[in-house]
Amino acid sequence: MFLPGGPGVLGALCLCAVFNTVDSGMLFPQESSSREVKELNGLWDFRADKSPNRNQGFERAWYKSRLAETGPVIDMPVPASYNDITQDPSLRDFTGWVWYEREVVVPARWVADEGTRVVLRVGSAHYYSIVWVNGVKVTEHEGGHLPFEAEIGSLIRKDPTTPCRITIAVNNTLTLKTLPPGTIQYMSDRTKYPDGFFVQNIYFDFFNYAGIHRPVLLYTTPKAYVDDITVVTDFLDNTGLVKYTVSVQGATTATLKVTLMDKDRHCVASSSDQSGVLKVVDVKLWWPYLMHENPGYLYSLEVRLMAADERSTQDVYTLPVGIRTVNVTSTQFLINNKPFYFHGVNKHEDSDIRGKGLDWPLIVKDFNLMKWLGANSFRTSHYPYAEEILQMCDRHGIVVIDECPGVGIKDIRSFGNASLTHHLAVMDELVRRDKNHPSVVMWSVANEPAAEMPPAEYYFKTLIKHTKGLDPTRPVTYITDSNYARDKGAPYVDVICVNSYFSWYHDPGHLEVIPIQLNTQFENWYGKYHKPIIQSEYGADAVPGLHSDPPMMFTEEYQNVVLQKYHDVFDQKRKQYVIGELIWNFADFMTAQGITRVVGNKKGVFTRQRQPKAAAFILKERYWRLANETGILPPWTKYPCSL
Repeated sequence: MFLPGGPGVLGALCLCAVFNTVDSGMLFPQESSSREVKELNGLWDFRADKSPNRNQGFERAWYKSRLAETGPVIDMPVPASYNDITQDPSLRDFTGWVWYEREVVVPARWVADEGTRVVLRVGSAHYYSIVWVNGVKVTEHEGGHLPFEAEIGSLIRKDPTTPCRITIAVNNTLTLKTLPPGTIQYMSDRTKYPDGFFVQNIYFDFFNYAGIHRPVLLYTTPKAYVDDITVVTDFLDNTGLVKYTVSVQGATTATLKVTLMDKDRHCVASSSDQSGVLKVVDVKLWWPYLMHENPGYLYSLEVRLMAADERSTQDVYTLPVGIRTVNVTSTQFLINNKPFYFHGVNKHEDSDIRGKGLDWPLIVKDFNLMKWLGANSFRTSHYPYAEEILQMCDRHGIVVIDECPGVGIKDIRSFGNASLTHHLAVMDELVRRDKNHPSVVMWSVANEPAAEMPPAEYYFKTLIKHTKGLDPTRPVTYITDSNYARDKGAPYVDVICVNSYFSWYHDPGHLEVIPIQLNTQFENWYGKYHKPIIQSEYGADAVPGLHSDPPMMFTEEYQNVVLQKYHDVFDQKRKQYVIGELIWNFADFMTAQGITRVVGNKKGVFTRQRQPKAAAFILKERYWRLANETGILPPWTKYPCSL
């Protein structure tokens, strides 16, 4: 028997024809005078394929008829992880194919107008997805966290009286060639395990939530449309420079009007060329939160396309633009040529019930808490976050280290050519999606890989070089651990990001070793590579409400002391070459069950329900002090008590 979702299933599926998959630009869907968006969020029919080989849905072609006709279905909210929605323990830890379906009424004008493109877009599904419309396969996608889409206009026009039935099969199986990697282990001892028993092994410390995690929607464009926009910004003295390129599809000849507008919608520069440089007099730069009195300033780049066809088609798309620069020296990280110090957090897309599902109240709450802390940055550990979150960062001036899902690369077989090819494709998708966000200042290509293995050097050298080729304007990093002697990828990155947990995973309970070992860590890394360093993870678990004096592990007091001892060393080294500190973690989060985790990872300074532990106040005092030392703040933000 082959693995659930393994080559036996996927190999057979690849024989099916894919219908007009969109694989060029990936602009975020928006409404304009020429575009409409119809959200498909809400309740979908849902069925898990619990057959022994997880393949019954394909063997019986569940996509050819209504899902409810194939067997029992349940309500499932989209977007959301399916794991915590029901009381069924077998679904919470399910591995294999699950099926979603929804019938949609498409606006009549979309169907009647053959000059309108209708595109189906899935924001994110974990991890392998196949999509059908009215029983016809329209696309498939490998990997979670990133969007995929397909044009379906001609399909829905075949029978305008029939509702548009969308079927999405999603498989969360992880193999040594996926990102993140994993293995399936079958237990064959029938004196201990039932027939067909297997477990999904993972090499990362967060719960393997699955399902459709981000919005599903239909959107329209004209036949001739703006397919992609690429923006690179710079400035000279008081003049901003916006280098842009517009990609057009569906038109052989077309005219463009490109207009850059300020926040008051006043035109500051314009052009009729498909690519060029717009010059902005008296430019307002995009600054990080707490670094400037007017952080997160965004211009709007409006692109108007007029196609020279019988319809005189017009398309309008508006892209937010923040004008800023990023540079790295051997000791500093510079935004707009001024030193920037990362005082921020690591996060997870994780919360009660919804798992990794996009949730606006939670997003807004988290941003309020980050700003309350005085955090100016975060890292998208350990995967790309929703586009909506990056848009919030753009507006609020929160700096982002954008990380791909390359976490848990521990097995030597995960450094092979097939894995590398997929990893390169994921970086292509990530950069294509996030390249225009001013908040994104660095790409992270992996987290704590087994960099000591012989194939690792070629793997990461190739990966980092490829990413720099995709975007030469941003530095590239990957997250390593404190053992500098084993690392084979560090020579190729621009910034060293180090995770260490002294007096926790090493010398547990011995708080006195932190200053010595942390100082040694920094001196070793900088002495070997002469590159700026970010402490990208540090911390300790604290069960909320658990107290002890003297401090003991898992108490709030112990977490506090760990942070304070790290901070003492940071204050010494940030005067030299340490350019940032990111606490692990912003909030408690769920993990797989195990003897080292009591209902999840408790290293958050907030609980999973976003209530502060004592450590949150330690960080708040520190981050606001750092902001007052390094930023130019308006009077009302000088002190945290004024918030």
